[in-house]
Amino acid sequence: MRFRDRRQAGRELAARLRERRDEGALPDPVVLALPRGGVAVAAEVARALDAPLDVLVVRKVGAPFHEEFGVGAMAGDGVPVFDEDSLRRLGLSEADLAPVVERERTELRRREELYRHGRPAPELRGRTVIVVDDGLATGSTARAALRALRSQVSGHLVLAAPVGSPEAAALMRAEADEVVCLYEPAAFMAVGQWYEEFDQLTDEDVLAALHQRQA
Repeated sequence: MRFRDRRQAGRELAARLRERRDEGALPDPVVLALPRGGVAVAAEVARALDAPLDVLVVRKVGAPFHEEFGVGAMAGDGVPVFDEDSLRRLGLSEADLAPVVERERTELRRREELYRHGRPAPELRGRTVIVVDDGLATGSTARAALRALRSQVSGHLVLAAPVGSPEAAALMRAEADEVVCLYEPAAFMAVGQWYEEFDQLTDEDVLAALHQRQA
């Protein structure tokens, strides 16, 4: 099973979540996208549920010698969440990653300011909070997002994605109250392999999606 693009994936995910809402499982929802890739998916979910759409900026913490290899992630003002197994295998300590964390924190704040543009973050207490990404590979960014939200959410905390590795989905079930993942293929290598079109989104794409939903 491959999705044509993120919009189609979002519509299929929205259909499943709408079923859950109609069962009474998702009262008063608010949708938080993990930008950038999750925004196109989340926009379809928010539209189908007639729910507010906002973003939760998460940044991957990469290994100093190979930045694409994520060893942790952080969201908001929360402390970084590290993959202890990866650190141990690479012989790294959290102190070794301090310069990377500082750089990613700066970029995280830049994106938050750009995407929110002075608009306050939505009130989450008592609401169903649905965190949406375009896929779950290791789950490190989703884990950081869920942990950052846990202290703010008194209602139901849901993680939703069109596709994910079985291992990541299983790990996230210990972090969220509910995980909705449409497909968990055993031969999972990367999120992009499950999309025919998987272009990298820009800040402008994120802003357009947010503006369209809030208009």
